[in-house]
Amino acid sequence: DDFTTFSIMRKSQYLTWPDELLESFCNDLLEAENKGWNLIMEKYARMMESTNPGEYKALEKDLPVINEDRKKIQEEIIKIQVGWMEDFAKLYPKLSGNMRTIHTSSDTSFNTSYETYLRGELCTYSEKTMILYASFIIGLLNAGRNLAIEVMGYTAKLYGFDSLLEAEQKQA
Repeated sequence: DDFTTFSIMRKSQYLTWPDELLESFCNDLLEAENKGWNLIMEKYARMMESTNPGEYKALEKDLPVINEDRKKIQEEIIKIQVGWMEDFAKLYPKLSGNMRTIHTSSDTSFNTSYETYLRGELCTYSEKTMILYASFIIGLLNAGRNLAIEVMGYTAKLYGFDSLLEAEQKQA
C-alpha cells in the first residue's frame, strides 16, 4: 500500500542484478501478462503455504507445479540468502529490527518472513530466469559478497543516507 517503499525495495534489488537476469525477468513479466497470469498473486499464494495453510490448500491446485529438482535448487539458494540476511542482521541490528523476520519458523497469518517471501518469489521465475538467478547467487557467494548487504546499501542510499552505517546510526 506504500508505492514509495515498494519502489525503493524493488529498485534496490534490481540494481544488484546483471543485465541478462533483468532482461530474462522482464520477459517473464511480459509472458505472464500475455497469458493473463498474475505473478504477484502466485507469489502471495505460495507464501500462504506457510502463513495460511488452509487457504493455500484451496489455491494450490491452480498454481503451476514446481518439480522436485527445481525445489532443491531453490532451497539451496534460499539457504545461502537466509545466511546472508542473518549476517546482515548481526552487522546492522537496528535496521534489521525494522525489517521482516528472517525465518519461516516465525511466520504467522500476519507476518511473512524473508525466507518465505523469497521462496514465493523464486517459484514465479521461469526456468531461464531461475538458472540465471542461481548463477548470480553462486557468483556472489564465490566472490565473498553478501547480496543482503548490497541490496540494503542501495536501499539506504535511495532513502537519502550516505551509507548503511549512517542508516543504522539514525535508527531509533
